[in-house]
Amino acid sequence: MEREIVEIIGIVAGCCTTASFVPQVIRTWRTRSVADISLRMYLLLCLGVSLWLVYGALIGSPAVLLANAATLLLAAAILGMKLVFGRAKGRPPGPRR
Repeated sequence: MEREIVEIIGIVAGCCTTASFVPQVIRTWRTRSVADISLRMYLLLCLGVSLWLVYGALIGSPAVLLANAATLLLAAAILGMKLVFGRAKGRPPGPRR
């Protein structure tokens, strides 16, 4: 029973952290504005979440697997929009980010 409670806590935590990306995905899609989104941050985030996904598979944790699969999907969507929308509008003048 304790293992089930631990997994439930993990699933709820994963839902909360994953859901935090949804507003950013929606806002970026609607506004097409990506100037304030850090490309490096989302590259590192996608790499880290991918590694968490592998870790979850290795330890056989549904909570880790589900949360990180969903988070990777959302973070990759933001990263993709950064790449597509950023190129569509061109680079702003000033120092390279």
